[in-house]
Amino acid sequence: MPLYTYKAINPDGRAVHGRIDALNIVDLELRLRRMELDLVSGQPVSQHSLFSGGRVPRREIINFCFHLEQLLEANVPLLDGLTDLRDSLEHPRFREVVASLVEAIEGGQTLSQALEMQHPVFDRVFVSLIRAGESSGRLPDILRNLIDSLKWEDELAAQTKKALIYPAVVAIVVIIATFFLMIYMVPQLKQFVKSMGQQLPLQTELLFFVSDLFVARWYVFLLLPLLLAGGLQLLLRSNPLARIRFDGLKLRLPLLGEILRKVILSRFANTFALLYSSGIPILESIRTTQDVAGNQAIRQGLERVEQLIGEGQNVTTAFQSAGLFPPLVIRMLRIGEGTGALDRALNNVSYFYNRDVRESVEKVQQLIEPMLTLLLGALLGWIMLSVLGPVYDVISRIRI
Repeated sequence: MPLYTYKAINPDGRAVHGRIDALNIVDLELRLRRMELDLVSGQPVSQHSLFSGGRVPRREIINFCFHLEQLLEANVPLLDGLTDLRDSLEHPRFREVVASLVEAIEGGQTLSQALEMQHPVFDRVFVSLIRAGESSGRLPDILRNLIDSLKWEDELAAQTKKALIYPAVVAIVVIIATFFLMIYMVPQLKQFVKSMGQQLPLQTELLFFVSDLFVARWYVFLLLPLLLAGGLQLLLRSNPLARIRFDGLKLRLPLLGEILRKVILSRFANTFALLYSSGIPILESIRTTQDVAGNQAIRQGLERVEQLIGEGQNVTTAFQSAGLFPPLVIRMLRIGEGTGALDRALNNVSYFYNRDVRESVEKVQQLIEPMLTLLLGALLGWIMLSVLGPVYDVISRIRI
């Protein structure tokens, strides 16, 4: 169905801009009328601008679940609740999504079927949980669990960004300082040192050579990382084997690799527990959580777990054979499986990793700051030693 961009007038007389799916301009007008909007103008969105619609923030999804859960708890009909929610939303993209949900449900679809059509706003895990809530009659409980899970994911994403933002900022400062020293400062010092007419030591010649490269080919140093990143991205998209090896390499990186593994396994354990406690079978739960991993190396391990459980092994043995979790976590899973409280054990695993992630992020930040400071200090020391060395030799000879 084509995507239309429109300008309309709401009941208060204010102009409203947005996007919505429609068969044609007449269908667009009918859909907007159901939203109590009067169409002013509308046109189909060209294919090259489809990606400019904007993402829906996770906080909007959390608010959506919260309001829907409250409405269902108050015994408000689903369609009426979604209509009220649509009219109260301020985020334009998400308002269009909820409007599409209302239209799909009016057309006879269930909530989970309507949500499935709005991928990737609502992912596979979200849709599976809503479908389980519909079939079990526990939709408010499922929504409540989803709210907790989405809040937890939001906090986890914030922790991950916290681990990456500071090193990235300091690294950018180091790069800018390097360009400044090599392009501006070193050439001026080079003229002074060359004027002394003295044979230069090896480190000074090397410094001037690097500085000349920066001055003559500065655009190469700027474009080369971008070209390498673009080429790597193209390779990873076109070659599944390269993607698996690259994802495995990320897990083996010093410091950051272990944090990444803990973040992925924490997200997996939390999602698996949520699916399993909602009444979804184990194999289907594991199959659904494979998309949550976001890492092909971990996904291969989860596919191996699914295969082993399908062959008749229990959950603990399957995870132990796949080598995804350390012995302590395997022991927690074994106890949970033995007592019939596997979902509680998985939640404990998620808490265990989440705590480890917090502690690891703090340790990495404490380590990265002095490491980058040492790197910048070493760069400045090399420049000063290379420049001041010949000057010191000249001064020594004058004293003699």
